[in-house]
Amino acid sequence: MRSIRAKIGLVIFGTDTPAGKLFDLVLIYAILLSVAAVVLDSVASMHARFGSWFFYIEWFFTLLFTVEYFLRIYISRRPLLYIFSFFGLVDLISIIPSYLALVVTGANYLLLIRMLRVLRVFRVLKLVRYMDEANVLMRSLYLARRKILVFFVTVIVLSFIFGCLMFVVEGPTHGFTSIPKSIYWTIVTITTVGYGDMTPQTVLGQFISTIAMLLGYSIIAIPTGIITAELAGEIGRERAEKTCHNCGRSGHDTDANHCRHCGAGLAGDA
Repeated sequence: MRSIRAKIGLVIFGTDTPAGKLFDLVLIYAILLSVAAVVLDSVASMHARFGSWFFYIEWFFTLLFTVEYFLRIYISRRPLLYIFSFFGLVDLISIIPSYLALVVTGANYLLLIRMLRVLRVFRVLKLVRYMDEANVLMRSLYLARRKILVFFVTVIVLSFIFGCLMFVVEGPTHGFTSIPKSIYWTIVTITTVGYGDMTPQTVLGQFISTIAMLLGYSIIAIPTGIITAELAGEIGRERAEKTCHNCGRSGHDTDANHCRHCGAGLAGDA
């Protein structure tokens, strides 16, 4: 006979059993509903009509998640390992804002952090296989970190230069009241966002802004090219590692089970 603790652990931590999978799916739906309640409560008209309902819903889910959190600690074979794990910390952070809101106004909106708990869907719905693709992307970003750093430093330097020029040319009369605010305008212009809250009025200022906008279109393509090149290289390296033991050729997809050239089973596959 299994103990009650073991049975609860199988439901809460297990995803291979129907009960465990159902528990996790219900948990994910509960997280989405609690987040939806917080989002709707931030709308003034909705808060005026259903504010008290949102309050009760928020505390219902908070107490539910609090009980679930302590249950996870109770049934864990190594409680400290769970508490300081990624999901353990997310589970804790997802319930703190409600209690914090008792002393800090508006802290309950931090409950949107609960969305991180939805990451369990990768484990529940057997989507872990997609993590391999995510790892390829992360490794590509890591390999390109120095190039990206150089790019950002260059953009910052250009932003300072253009910001100083616009401050001198336009000045406080046309809204460029300080160098930091002029740098803000430069970044908004270079990134092609263009809020329109500050616009150059002089001919020279408009000429400088034109150069900044054209430069912005050129700059946007640089990080895309860097990451694409690293991503292609990473995919190429992965394909090169999967070699056919029969014909010795490589270049296969990472999920391939048979050689694309001779049809033999690939090394490491059953």
